[in-house]
Amino acid sequence: MEKKHVFNLSYFLFAFSLLLLFQAWMGYRDYAQLTYTEMLDAVNQGKVASVTLTETTVQGEYKEPQDGRKYFLANRVDPAFAEVFEKAGVKISGASDSNWLTTILSWVLPVVIFFALWSFFFRGIAERQGMGGLINIGKSRAKIYLERKTGVTFDDVAGIDEAKAELEEIVSFLKDKDRYGRLGARIPKGILLVGPPGTGKTLMARAVAGEAGVPFFSISGSEFVEMFVGVGAARVRDLFEQARAAAPCIIFIDELDALGRARNSFGGFGGNDEKEQTLNQLLAELDGFDPRVGIVLLAATNRPEILDQALMRAGRFDRQVVIDRPDRKGRAAILAVHMKNVVIDRDVDIDAIAGLTPGFTGADLANLINEAAILATRRSAGKVAMEDFVAAVERVIAGTERRSRILNPEERRRVAYHEMGHALVASALKTADPVQKVSIIPRSIGALGYTLQRPTEDRFLITFDELKERMVVLLAGRAAEDIVFGEISTGASDDLAKVTDIAREIVTRFGMDASVGQAVLEPQRNQWLDDGQMRMRPKDYSEATAREVDLAVRSMIDDAYQQAKHVLEGRRSELESGSRLLLEKETLTPADYPPLTRSSALASAPAV
Repeated sequence: MEKKHVFNLSYFLFAFSLLLLFQAWMGYRDYAQLTYTEMLDAVNQGKVASVTLTETTVQGEYKEPQDGRKYFLANRVDPAFAEVFEKAGVKISGASDSNWLTTILSWVLPVVIFFALWSFFFRGIAERQGMGGLINIGKSRAKIYLERKTGVTFDDVAGIDEAKAELEEIVSFLKDKDRYGRLGARIPKGILLVGPPGTGKTLMARAVAGEAGVPFFSISGSEFVEMFVGVGAARVRDLFEQARAAAPCIIFIDELDALGRARNSFGGFGGNDEKEQTLNQLLAELDGFDPRVGIVLLAATNRPEILDQALMRAGRFDRQVVIDRPDRKGRAAILAVHMKNVVIDRDVDIDAIAGLTPGFTGADLANLINEAAILATRRSAGKVAMEDFVAAVERVIAGTERRSRILNPEERRRVAYHEMGHALVASALKTADPVQKVSIIPRSIGALGYTLQRPTEDRFLITFDELKERMVVLLAGRAAEDIVFGEISTGASDDLAKVTDIAREIVTRFGMDASVGQAVLEPQRNQWLDDGQMRMRPKDYSEATAREVDLAVRSMIDDAYQQAKHVLEGRRSELESGSRLLLEKETLTPADYPPLTRSSALASAPAV
């Protein structure tokens, strides 16, 4: 690493003090300091050989050394005043308005003050703004972890075995390059890790460096771009120069989309030009370095669809490794890793917790364990029990309980019927997820109650009937209010939004409606991030087709609503008894109210 040269004021003061001492010593050794009167006496006595007059001093040379001194120095005095004082017998010493010390300080002090202000004020502001020093502004800001100091190995990564197997090749290449070169194979220049946020992309990159035992250069894509033109490209060059000097090594660029966003035809305006220069420099570096020297480039992003195609072509980022949300087996493995540092009770079933957390990422599971430990600590328990994990799942999914939010009796009764409607219909349908808990305790996300369903297994394909039954369950709360109270409320607003999205995707994306046909009318949204950009795209179908889509969506929602009412009318007695029990206990599970159990519910439910 390059050594930093830092301005230190103490060094300057020490050198300046030495200079003053040297000047004083030289003056004391060679010159005799005389008063004006003493100088005149020496002149009258014929001891002076020559003098040199300046504006403020008289410098002279003795004919013969006096007291070991050959030269003298006296301050110059106005002759008119000197004559007056001399006649009166007054001794004249004289003094100058300025001296050599004042002259030096007048030049040096402004410089010292400037550097002091820069060091303690302006430089601090510049660093907080991300500008750094003027000399280091074009230097790479990558954090360098030497050898195994990343603190992460493959043992710390779980739930993504396929991705781990692909990256183990990188470790093998860095440890034994000759093995891959004997058949002419070369390691990929760049490996792109793609996946949703929180799935462990950065953790996997650090694990590769920890296993390989090589220097690890870590930097975020946003750190390349600054307010000064050309800084980003300079930092890219400096990063690869440092990597070549430290090879074999690993370069990791996190959030690559901040640097490698696709260029457009309007790129010469504003800040886009600076980003394009930085991207062009990165492309040039990828073409210029030889992977056989042992430099491996890793990058991570959760938005691969917006990356520039030149960056994604073969020869640059040759391999893409997908790190997706873990399945049930993967979640169990991740939970086991994170539970090593937590005191766990014997009744904790890791597989059951994995079943409660479909769709959770590795970061979500780590947060879940931490929340469970906090809940156990709050109740002064010696170990984290299964009940703490169940409560933590509810806290993560539905938010914290807000018992301070007091509902009036009529609102509480309406919420109880609404949630019991969801639960009874879910338990009566064959493909709906089983009910785990029903509650009318308000939560922090704004819900006045919730029905928690638990899938029995991970699903990757969904049939048309399963989608329709999801719509029926979502509309069952409003249907229960309609049956019992004869009117509906705003409590089903979130349910309606979800139902509308499902119905529209059935028609426009999945081609499952016969009246519209098997055509994709709307593009697929971002797989991992829903930024709303796809919704703003203009429709590429006619107004007549748009009307058919609207009619099909409305017909599908109406059918689901009628089916929900049909199921609840057939289970009216269970709806009444379950709602009364829910008002009494506030929270119910299938063990508290058997009709919520799938087997008993299917036996008593009417045909749909």
